[in-house]
Amino acid sequence: MTYAPRSLPAEFLRRPHSVAHAVATFLARSGVLRIYGLTGSHIKPLWDEATRAGLRVIDVRHEAAAVHMAQADAELTGEPAVAVVTTGPGLANAVPGIAAAHQARVPVLILSALPPSAQLGLGALEELDQAGLVRSITRLAGTVRHPRQLLPFLQASFEAAVGAEAPPGPAFLDFPTDVLRGETTWSRAEQISGAPRALRPIAPTPEAIDAAAAAIRTSRRPVVISGRGARAAQPALSRFLATSGALYLDTPESRGLVADDHPAYVPAMRSAVMGGADTVITVGRRLDFALAYGSNAAFPAATFIRIGRHGEELTANRVGDVQVHADTGRALELLAASDIAPDAPDTGWLQDIRDRNARRRKRWADRARAEPTGPDGAIHPNALISVINETLAGADQAPIVIADGGDTLSFARVGLTPPPRLDTGTFGLLGVGVPFAIAASLLHPDRTVLALIGDGAFGFNAMELDTARRTGARPIFVISNNSAWNIERLDHVANYTANPRFNTELPGCRYDQLARSLGMHAQRVTSLDRLAPALHEAIAHAPSLIDVRTSGEIPSPDFTAGLADLPDLHVVRGWDDAERALHTRQEEG
Repeated sequence: MTYAPRSLPAEFLRRPHSVAHAVATFLARSGVLRIYGLTGSHIKPLWDEATRAGLRVIDVRHEAAAVHMAQADAELTGEPAVAVVTTGPGLANAVPGIAAAHQARVPVLILSALPPSAQLGLGALEELDQAGLVRSITRLAGTVRHPRQLLPFLQASFEAAVGAEAPPGPAFLDFPTDVLRGETTWSRAEQISGAPRALRPIAPTPEAIDAAAAAIRTSRRPVVISGRGARAAQPALSRFLATSGALYLDTPESRGLVADDHPAYVPAMRSAVMGGADTVITVGRRLDFALAYGSNAAFPAATFIRIGRHGEELTANRVGDVQVHADTGRALELLAASDIAPDAPDTGWLQDIRDRNARRRKRWADRARAEPTGPDGAIHPNALISVINETLAGADQAPIVIADGGDTLSFARVGLTPPPRLDTGTFGLLGVGVPFAIAASLLHPDRTVLALIGDGAFGFNAMELDTARRTGARPIFVISNNSAWNIERLDHVANYTANPRFNTELPGCRYDQLARSLGMHAQRVTSLDRLAPALHEAIAHAPSLIDVRTSGEIPSPDFTAGLADLPDLHVVRGWDDAERALHTRQEEG
């Protein structure tokens, strides 16, 4: 989906030319269709002008949810999205959402206001150094103190958000209220053209393409790992996979670029692929904790070819043996058109990985059907996911699936087919599921949107159910209710025996009753045979919620891998042990 500049109502263009009017004009002419936020006195001039300009205002129940919705909007459209939050406490509430968008490298513009200029520094109502507060989690943070600054600052904010010169991410601007509502002769509507939409192209050098092509030709076990920077390169990525014969792994940043049934896609074999690959081609991806920082402990025999626009995609944590500084789509197109087929591919290893991936996924599905409940008699999380898979497989259009939680997300990433399009990402911020699903449904009203959410995670933004009802969004919320912060509960039981239940249980919560009290269709499911009928009913009566009683006695894949242990060197025990062993060998030899 690509935004196009909006034509503005004639009545709006005849209004007094305030700064708020100019901001609304700029947003409309930049192609923005909607803004997300929560009302407040300081920002009302901007809300009023945005509404008059024809932008839809999605009003929420908490400012963090507004930024989460803007993040989902940007994720699903590929275009920057806008959140507007009020002064002081409103901006402070939005900080978790800004931090999540920052970690995910998603282009979101956050606008806010300040007390009137004459009161700043005197202890004004809700006064806060807002730009200072968010500067470390934004690409740009500034204050418009005079109308002359408005258009340059707005242009710079959009460029920073979309990643013109650095990785994309949130940008922040605020305005003293007197500036926002004051008239201006510096930026009349007829002078405002909106933000440039296209990034300046970066063409790879012939030498870099030749070096990358040569490295791929000599590879035997190549693998591609994609990230945020691959989002605009989907067609080229598909051609490159076909030409190179490489296996493929995605990450939360790039989920959905390659179809779940693509022969190169082997998500169930991630560790084996990383450990066995001799050539790793990263496409717009950082080497963060999820990829063991690129360490030889996880990639013991790999040459790295790193393709990206920005330094962190080329050199951070592990300098690429070959670096292709370029737009990822252009680089992949040139490589796909080159002679890159490996001279002597390890066809046995490549096929073995594909076969084991298929067997492991089938084994998961068979086991999910064979184990309907946990030891406590509640529904097994895998059985819940299996029924969701079977139900959504019959959808007319591809559903949008979202996952949120700790244990719940761990089960979902392994079992949901296709994998979740949106989830908590590498930042792991719980509570995104409800606002993500609302934004997705508003963007795609013709598609089924389902969010699978753990009961702990659901509590953070549960009141946004009201937002779904008021805005006409039609998502389905499935709450995996094991009455606990379960990955923490299992860790306490195993390691903190003096008080194993301390602060980890959430008993007695009926989320179906909460949803029903807010005017939403809701059901409670405690037996597996009732789940499929409940899902079909929920889809028919969306927006809707199903509170599913699930077992808390099943360790999730993340818990089993040692995520709760917080090892010193890596996120999971296996990599941590391998890193220590590698260091010992290096010290000894």
